[in-house]
Amino acid sequence: MKYIKILFFSIVAMSFAACEKYTDLTPKGSLIVENASQFHEMVSLPNRGYPVNNFQYLSDDQWMREANVIGRTPNIDIINFTFNETVDRVSLYGSSSFYNQAYSYINRWNTIISLVDDSKGDVGIKQLAKAEAKIYRAHDHFLLVNHYAKAYDPQTAASDGGICIMDKFDLEAQPKKSTVAQVYDFIQKDIDEALPYLQENPLDAYHPSLAFAYALKAKVHLFKREIAQAKAAAEKSLSYNSEIFDMVKYAAEGGPTAKPITAGNNPEVLSYMYMTGNTELNFSYINIISPELRTLFGNNDARFNLFYNSTHASNLDQGSNTAYWGVAFTRFFMPTVGMKTTEVHLMLAECYARDNKFAEAVDILNKLRAKRILAGGTVNLPVPTTRKETMELVVNERRRELVLGFHRFFDLKRLNTEAEFAKTLVRKFPIVNQTVPQQTYTLQPNSRLYIIPFPLNVLRMNPSLTLNTDEKIPF
Repeated sequence: MKYIKILFFSIVAMSFAACEKYTDLTPKGSLIVENASQFHEMVSLPNRGYPVNNFQYLSDDQWMREANVIGRTPNIDIINFTFNETVDRVSLYGSSSFYNQAYSYINRWNTIISLVDDSKGDVGIKQLAKAEAKIYRAHDHFLLVNHYAKAYDPQTAASDGGICIMDKFDLEAQPKKSTVAQVYDFIQKDIDEALPYLQENPLDAYHPSLAFAYALKAKVHLFKREIAQAKAAAEKSLSYNSEIFDMVKYAAEGGPTAKPITAGNNPEVLSYMYMTGNTELNFSYINIISPELRTLFGNNDARFNLFYNSTHASNLDQGSNTAYWGVAFTRFFMPTVGMKTTEVHLMLAECYARDNKFAEAVDILNKLRAKRILAGGTVNLPVPTTRKETMELVVNERRRELVLGFHRFFDLKRLNTEAEFAKTLVRKFPIVNQTVPQQTYTLQPNSRLYIIPFPLNVLRMNPSLTLNTDEKIPF
């Protein structure tokens, strides 16, 4: 067996220098890795953060304070919030912390996948380490392609521009952009190759479980509109973990003030990943929800009543009917980037709705709502008679359950490829400030704003990389 002794982070730093055409982040520190168990331990990466600032206001679920918009020089947040398609965004995306972070994680997974076989130790541990790294590599490519490319459309995916696939640890790699279909094929291949070697109960919360892997598989199939495969994968994931945290009971116990629920003791959590680093949801004025989402929650939903603040005068425009997440992640952890069991339940409900099994879809929603809706609210939803109405119930429940992070932006993109479910976003702003005229802003389902441009520094370093929008590269 070939003996390996690597200075891991030094090698990764070298790989960033060689592969700077797609990222410019250089890690620091060092770690000696020489056997299979150490490679397996490298999969564990606490505080894995994913910034959402590139797109967070391209959604009907988020809002901005009026003072942060009115009279301000337009930045990317204001451009996105006002759905402004007249601005050339490319020069405003000089760099991207999300792009750097996602590819730096992929580089870590590729190091494990490429080198673990030549390390010392048990073959089974090597297979496990490689499988776990492949699941996370698939996950990060999924985030990237849904960020920088069109949503998967069966009619056009084979020709739609995607992202650079980074599939190996190679200091001389010169990645080329693949199509959306090719990226999804790569993601599915990674998932399918990893599944036979993963564990139901992994080493710790930072390693992927079988429940997470099948949940990711279900999500990929759902985004491709492969409904039968999505349903089967969702059911398989739920066979490992189908728990729903009882927020009604939690409210009776005093909620997050009285009883912290961190990731380790929240049975819904399938993957321990954060939005915007380890601060997660504890950004009051940044994570303001829209009046539309606030109204959608109603007055008897534990998901709102336990975690949102709608009265803080210094963080909110009074009278705007907005609110913000007011609980630190150390008091209650809820995945906004990773996955949780309730997302899998909701994917299964969507599969039933798309198969015209309306009663089955609503039954899943009602079982979830029984642990979400407080006394005085409506727990059981009536069964609609059409697919469109049933899908609307599912989508609205997704908005309440999967708040902030990546979920709504990705949902809008994928549903906008289907005329039956596409939505034109309408935003009237400002609401409170009467000194400036209120305007109506609209975002059409086919808007180019839904495709985030590649960062300018990456485009400069990789001349072969082209934008997936009709915007111009300014050089």
